[in-house]
Amino acid sequence: MILTVTLNAALDVTHFVDEVTPHASHRVTQPVERAGGKGINVARVLAALGHPVLSTGLVGGTTGRILREDLRASGLEDALVPVRGESRRTVTVVSTRNGDATVFNPPGPHVDPQSWRSFTRRFAELAARADVVVLAGSLPPGLPCDSYAGLLATARSAGAVTVLDTSGAALLSALAAGPDVIKPNAAEILEVTGRSDVAAAAAGLQALGARTVVASDGPRGLHAVTPEGRYRALPPARLRGNPTGAGDACVAALAAGLATGLPWPDLLRDAVALSAAAVPAPLAGDVHRDLYDQFRTTTTVSVETPHAADSH
Repeated sequence: MILTVTLNAALDVTHFVDEVTPHASHRVTQPVERAGGKGINVARVLAALGHPVLSTGLVGGTTGRILREDLRASGLEDALVPVRGESRRTVTVVSTRNGDATVFNPPGPHVDPQSWRSFTRRFAELAARADVVVLAGSLPPGLPCDSYAGLLATARSAGAVTVLDTSGAALLSALAAGPDVIKPNAAEILEVTGRSDVAAAAAGLQALGARTVVASDGPRGLHAVTPEGRYRALPPARLRGNPTGAGDACVAALAAGLATGLPWPDLLRDAVALSAAAVPAPLAGDVHRDLYDQFRTTTTVSVETPHAADSH
């Protein structure tokens, strides 16, 4: 079983317009609302591919109730833990003309110490049943930046493989706990390391404690620094659509590959194929299955091994 954790779950509201123009009014087609947040999006992709998956995290208020109802309607099992306050509603505005997405992310509800203790107890129970634990997204207000580090330690003690997808101080604070895989994007990894080269930044985060670093770089594919070597996985083509779910699809592929024991070249090829197949899908958490099958069974996705990983 794969357990996904979304500490700052959201009701994602997506608007589609012809083109986003500053200082102008926009005619919006029917907006779409669905349960979201990175870990929940990862769970959607995994469930669509037939992997057993369970979502946990924090939800609150009327928005949290609507979020859980949507998960049930989608056939997704959850073990979300209630908190005081109101879960956030994110807004994504997608330009259908060029595929650009503009995202507005509120901070989320304040999490008090009692609620956090309740969640960590529940998480320990769930992690003991999991083969892979995915921790994804931002931390809501009230949680210290080392919150992921504690969850990683719990998951490791339970024998689960861990995948972390977060950014900033939360990412840096978690490295000492030794996550098996971290998956920042290019902008996040450059910002957190202060470097200008994605591959060098990935190697730097591995040196700080991550066992494997997979950095997503949009249409330029993936940079991966693993214990076996450094890899570069290239997508088959530049695709138009809504790119907001591509990173979550990549994480889903990483989790599935780790659960089934794929070797890194095959795992990265699968991750590029799945993330590319998510771009033409209108909503985060969805993928075009036909494109995924096409991309992963052709040679258009290549994996290179330029040189061996540095020893530490």
